[in-house]
Amino acid sequence: MTGRARYVVLAEGAFDAEWAKTAASLIRYRPERVAAVLDSTRAGSPVSEILGFGGAIPILANLDEALALEPTPTALLIGIAPQGGGLPEAWRPVLRGAIEAGLDVWSGLHTFLGDDPEFARLAEDRGTVIHDVRRPPKGLPVGTGLARETRGVRVLTVGTDCNVGKLTASLELVDELERRGVRAAFAATGQTGILIAGKGIAVDAVVADFVAGAAERLVLDSPPDSDVIVVEGQGSLLHPGDSGVTLSLMHGVMPQALVLCTKPARTHIYGGEYDWVAILPLDEVVRLYEDAMAWAYPDETVRVVAIALNTDGQPDREARSQVERAEDLTSLPATDPIRYGAAKLADALTALLDV
Repeated sequence: MTGRARYVVLAEGAFDAEWAKTAASLIRYRPERVAAVLDSTRAGSPVSEILGFGGAIPILANLDEALALEPTPTALLIGIAPQGGGLPEAWRPVLRGAIEAGLDVWSGLHTFLGDDPEFARLAEDRGTVIHDVRRPPKGLPVGTGLARETRGVRVLTVGTDCNVGKLTASLELVDELERRGVRAAFAATGQTGILIAGKGIAVDAVVADFVAGAAERLVLDSPPDSDVIVVEGQGSLLHPGDSGVTLSLMHGVMPQALVLCTKPARTHIYGGEYDWVAILPLDEVVRLYEDAMAWAYPDETVRVVAIALNTDGQPDREARSQVERAEDLTSLPATDPIRYGAAKLADALTALLDV
């Protein structure tokens, strides 16, 4: 989907690993596609100074500076998702300027920029394209359990909360499996995963009745010779606002194994409005997901096979302690796939499923 686009990434006022998750993930996994980041509050620094990776990709103050780069960027990509997924009014001049300069626009907002009369008219006049990656495809079915017919072993990443590293764990697991000669497919279910993989369905923009069907389609559309199909999870069964999409993915994917993702420094559900919801101990969350799978997929015993931790921002000693604590509590292999690699995740999967 993304072709050979060279992006200038809009992350105004929010460029860091947590708030600009789309920007950070794209820089981690597709750095060759990123020409610059726009954030006037951090301008003058390389992205590596903020993220700890990404090398010398510059952070610039405005679009004019980005357009002066050589080679010139070919597209503007929105690298942050404001709460609610709407379009902040302050971004309109930047988007207008990008389209007028002949750049395509890639957006993961819930507000579809292609439906905005001003942007649509400008894009038509300039011959540019607006890509709303959250726009769901037409004709999605309801889920019927057809995912069970795949050859490849189906794996779903699930979480103790949203924004704990399910995408990262999925990608790192796929990379590790491929290094071992396993034919592994990745199915993207969110805008960032779609931008990295080049295809997928943003399930949080799908009408509720068809989320399971969308997940089912992603599984069925994976390469037929895949040994393993890793599906990017969304939300959490613990999350008051996102549990529905999590459960729909479980029904649609019909996974044969789960990888549980967690951010151990977080004690309550993400977002100030959910500070009344404590995150349960890991062993209880493991049982929660396995119990849910027992009635979501009653034909097969589905287990959590490994724990993926996100220890970003913690000192190494504390991170290692958190990994050990997770293993002691759950009796499952655990790792932070960014700090320590995804070998334990891959070992658990291949040993259990004999891939």
